[in-house]
Amino acid sequence: MTRTTLQATAAFYESNPLTRVLRWTLAIFEQVWPRLAVRTSTRLFLTPLPPRWLQRRRPWDHHWRMDSWPFEDASLTVYTEQVAPHAPSVLLVHGWGGYAGQMLPLAQALRAKGLRPVLLELPAHGRSDGNVSTLPQFARAVDYAAARLRQDGHHLRAVVAHSLGANASAYAASRGLGADRLVLLAPPASPREYTRLFAQVFGLSEATRAAMQRRLEAREGILMPLFEPAAVGPRIDLPVLVVHDTGDTINRFADGQAYQQAIAGARLLQTSGLGHRKILKDEAVMQEVANFLINN
Repeated sequence: MTRTTLQATAAFYESNPLTRVLRWTLAIFEQVWPRLAVRTSTRLFLTPLPPRWLQRRRPWDHHWRMDSWPFEDASLTVYTEQVAPHAPSVLLVHGWGGYAGQMLPLAQALRAKGLRPVLLELPAHGRSDGNVSTLPQFARAVDYAAARLRQDGHHLRAVVAHSLGANASAYAASRGLGADRLVLLAPPASPREYTRLFAQVFGLSEATRAAMQRRLEAREGILMPLFEPAAVGPRIDLPVLVVHDTGDTINRFADGQAYQQAIAGARLLQTSGLGHRKILKDEAVMQEVANFLINN
């Protein structure tokens, strides 16, 4: 039985034992203290789950160099393999609640093609500092990491990003990312949809959801619709590959289609049976991405 996006989102949050308590608490706050309900729900919405310390325990091969870059009120963790230091670099970016290790299969495929993979762990994820993060911060982090690589003399062949990291990377690319190519793996098309699903899972009213969105937009100084394909697509002027599975229950296949249609010349690689995360380790997908990055 195929899960709906709402069911998948609910399962994501309900894996945490505190979810029922939080749902009950937020319901009370909405009745007696609406402003506190907005503040609390916003904080929860911006907290990646599962918690980052779960990923910090994962071992890394000694061939990888691990650096921590201070960034805003948090940090970025950057993993660079100690081979082919002068090869063209490819920045690999995980999604919300993810971690750099999810991009290792792709890193191996790129290394085999003579490219230099650089894995980025975003604020409040994995080994990076921070307790909360946002989509706009993701975009700033991708832009900052790309700029530092170029400043250090590396040729940035591409940015390859998954899920919300893809959404952020598309926005960064629309503002001039300095990469030759862009690959979007299972990108979401509507940040507002995330707030709607979050509100449904926690039983929040539309008034609370709308107030939460306004709070986020005021905090970051940018409106959510500016991250959607119709806004970013026409501003992206580099070759783009979109990879999306027809059975993705986190981000709909139609989301990938929306990016392909909004970006001039973008190519859509349609897969089936991989869902949202298996797309990151499927051998055929890895080879398609690698070939896209090395072919003229």
